[in-house]
Amino acid sequence: MSEVLGIERCDLDISSNHSSHHTQLYGGKRLVIRRGQPFNIIIHLTPGSNTDFKPGQSSFTLIVETGPLPREESDTKVLFCLHDSTSETEWSASAANDPSENTLTVSLNSSPDAPIGLYSLSVDQKGQKTSLGQFILLFNAWCRRDAVYMNDERRRQEYVLAQYGVLYQGTYTRITQFPWNFGQFQAGILDICLKILDNNPEYFYDADKDCSARGNPVYVTRVLSAMINSDDDRGVLVGEWEDYTGGVHPSTWLGSGDILRQWAQSGPVHYGQCWVFAAVGCTVSRALGIPCRVVTNFASGHDGQPGDLVIERLFDEDGKRIIDKDSIWNFHVWVDSWMTRPDLGQRFNGWQISDPTPQETSEGIFCCGPASLKAIKEGELTRKYDAPFIFAEVNADVVDKLRQPNGEFVRFNESITSVGRFISTKAVGSYMRRDITHHYKYAEGSEDERRVYQKAQHHNKLRESGKEPGLNLEIKLSDNMIVGSNFEVFAILTNDSMDVKDCKIRFSATAVVYNGRLAAGDSCGFASIEVEVPPGEERRLSIKLEYDSYGAAITSDRMIRLSAVVLDKQLRAFHKSEKTLVLDEPELVIKLEGEATVNQPVTVQLTLLNPLPEPLQDCSFTIEGNNLTDGKPITAKIGAVGAAQEAKARIEFIPSSSGSNVLLVNFDSDKLKKIRGYIIVVVRGE
Repeated sequence: MSEVLGIERCDLDISSNHSSHHTQLYGGKRLVIRRGQPFNIIIHLTPGSNTDFKPGQSSFTLIVETGPLPREESDTKVLFCLHDSTSETEWSASAANDPSENTLTVSLNSSPDAPIGLYSLSVDQKGQKTSLGQFILLFNAWCRRDAVYMNDERRRQEYVLAQYGVLYQGTYTRITQFPWNFGQFQAGILDICLKILDNNPEYFYDADKDCSARGNPVYVTRVLSAMINSDDDRGVLVGEWEDYTGGVHPSTWLGSGDILRQWAQSGPVHYGQCWVFAAVGCTVSRALGIPCRVVTNFASGHDGQPGDLVIERLFDEDGKRIIDKDSIWNFHVWVDSWMTRPDLGQRFNGWQISDPTPQETSEGIFCCGPASLKAIKEGELTRKYDAPFIFAEVNADVVDKLRQPNGEFVRFNESITSVGRFISTKAVGSYMRRDITHHYKYAEGSEDERRVYQKAQHHNKLRESGKEPGLNLEIKLSDNMIVGSNFEVFAILTNDSMDVKDCKIRFSATAVVYNGRLAAGDSCGFASIEVEVPPGEERRLSIKLEYDSYGAAITSDRMIRLSAVVLDKQLRAFHKSEKTLVLDEPELVIKLEGEATVNQPVTVQLTLLNPLPEPLQDCSFTIEGNNLTDGKPITAKIGAVGAAQEAKARIEFIPSSSGSNVLLVNFDSDKLKKIRGYIIVVVRGE
C-alpha cells in the first residue's frame, strides 16, 4: 500500500473548469461546476512526497459533502476512491501523477443526479483528512444524463445563459413588450439563490431531507414557486395590486438583481406583480442551471373554484362587473422550466409550468406547479401539480350572467374561445415574440380541443342561454389613444334579422388592473340609450373618454375595460361585448453620446415628452445594464415636468467589459409609470 501523500495545497483549476462547464460568467474567484461532467483539480505535493504514487493501490479516498448534516444515506455525503477512469453515472475520480512537477492531477466526475448546492471537497488518507476546497454544483443542461438536459445549443444559450429577456404585457389585441435584466451572473446572485433554498420551510423542518431532494429539479422548481413570493414564508417578493405605500411600484423594476440583493439584506421586498414574480423566478432557475423561459398568457382565466373549468362572470343591469372569485386577467405571466418527469412518465417530459405569483394555495402553501405542459394540452388533469388550475388559465369556458331586478342571474353569453390567447415568450436568439399557444392547447373549437375539454354539450347550452343570432354587438376603438389625450369609443349594434328590434343599450368604461380587477377609481364613463333598429341597420352609442375623467381612475397599467350590454325587449334576450384597451405610452428617446469604450465614462441622453395636460411630479430616469452599470441601477431625479414639456436627463456610466450589451431605461413619475426602453450598446476595447 502506498504511503500517505504530503499535500501542500490544492489548485481547483477554476479558469479551465469554468470554460468547460459554461460557468465563466459567474466569475473566477471560486469553482462553479455543472453536475455529471468531469472537472480537474491539481494537488501540489510537499517536497519529498512519494513520487511512486499508484492510484489503484492507494488509501486515497475523496469525500464530497453538502448541507448542514451530510449523510451517505441521503446522498449529501459521498466517499469514493481513485480508479483508472471516471464513471458517467456516479461520483468517481481518476488521477495522474507528474513526479517532475511534484503534482497529482485528479479528474472528478459528479453524479448526474447529485443534489445541487455548496460542496466541500476533502481527502482521507489512512484516517488523515485534508481539505481541498469548496465548489458549487449546479444542474447541467449539457449533460445527457441530467434531468434538465437540452439537446440544442441555441436553446441552452437562450434558456440558461442569456441574461437579458423581453417580457410581454397589454391585451391580446395590443401586445406590448419591455426588456428585463435577469442578471443571473451578477456578483453575489448565485449565493442569494442558494440562500433562497436554505430559507424554504422544508429546510427548517428537515434539512437533511430537503438538501437530498435538491437533486430533483421538480422539487427545486416547486420550492422556488413558493419562495419567490412571501405570502406564507420569508420569500423574496410581497405582492401588491393597489396600495404601494412603503415600497417600490412593481413597474419600476428593471431587473432581478436589485430585488434579490434587497431580499438578502433585509427580507421580503415590496412590491411585485406577476411579471416581476416570474422574471425573478426565471433568474433563480437559470442561476441554478434549470433552463427557464418567461411566458405571458393573454386573457388568462382565474378559476376561483379549480376543477369546474368554467369562468363565471357576473354583471349588474348596467353591464358592470360584480366582483367574484372567478375572473379573466388581461394578461398573466409565469415561467416554463425544462426537465424530465419520471414521476409522471416519459411522455410528460419537457416544459413544466410553474407560477410564483400567489393566487391560490397548493397543498396548503402559495405555490403553483410544476405541471407538465403536455399534460395541460392533453387534459391530463390528474397529473401533479395544480393541473386543473393551470388548464383553466389557458382553456376554461366562459359563462356570462346578468343579475335581474329580483336578484336572480340569467345566463346570456357563453364562449369557448375567450381564455388563453396569444400565449407568448421571447424567441430563441432574437428579441422577437414567439406565439406558443399551440403548445398549450389544440386550436380553439377543433375536435381535439373539445375532446380535451369534454364539452360535448356546448351547443345545447348555447341554445338554452337564449342568445339571439340576429343582433350583433361590437365595440370599436379610436386611433392614437395616447395617455393624456381625449378620444371616443363606440358600441355598435347591427340588426341582421328581418324584424325591427326594440333594444336598450348600456355602455360603460371602467379602469382596471392588468389582472382584470377593478381599479380604485374605476368609473371612466357611462352612456345608455333605448332605440329601435330596423332590419339591416346599425346604431351607435359613444363614450367620450377625456383625461379629466379617466386620468385619476387608471393605474400604471393604463387599461380601461369597455362593456356594452344590449337587451332585446321582445325576446328578453341579452347580448354583451367587452374589450380592454391599453392607452399608448409616450416615446422614450435614448441616445448615446459618442462611442462606448471599456473603463471610459460615456453619457446617454434620455428624453420623454409629457403627454398629459398637467405637470408630472417626482420624475426620474433609471438605467441598468450588465457590464455597463455594474449590474446596478443608476437614477437621475429631475423633479417636476410641465404639461406638454420634455423630461430630459444625461446619465454617465462606465462600461467594464467590451462587447454587445443591453442598456435598460425606465421613466418614473407620480402620474406616468412603466415607461421603458432599451438600446444595444457595443463597447470597444481599450
